[in-house]
Amino acid sequence: MSSKTKHNIGLVLTGIIVLMLVASATDKIRSSEHALEMSRSFGITAGVYQLLGIIELLSVLLFAIPRTGVLGTLLLASYLGGAMATHLQHQQSILFPMGIEVLVWITATVRFPELGTRLFRSVL
Repeated sequence: MSSKTKHNIGLVLTGIIVLMLVASATDKIRSSEHALEMSRSFGITAGVYQLLGIIELLSVLLFAIPRTGVLGTLLLASYLGGAMATHLQHQQSILFPMGIEVLVWITATVRFPELGTRLFRSVL
């Protein structure tokens, strides 16, 4: 696969992740009815849920910027890990946050080949 093709795939995958997570963060920050319902189901106050939305938004912005993309990857991985733990604690499905986490790591290894090399050097 050519370098240009990998670059374009990375851009498309990044765009998909950014759109999904910005929508999620905006929902939390704006305290929509859906977000308030979710926060109540998790036992989290609306203010804390808004703070989580800000953290999510900052993490995805760092992920989208090439220079800070690896840091953004780590922050999103941590954020989504926390989301999975919260979902598990409240007997909810983890498929959605887990799917996004997998997509984040696939995208990161396409965008940052050195990251993929470091992660998978001993496996491949």
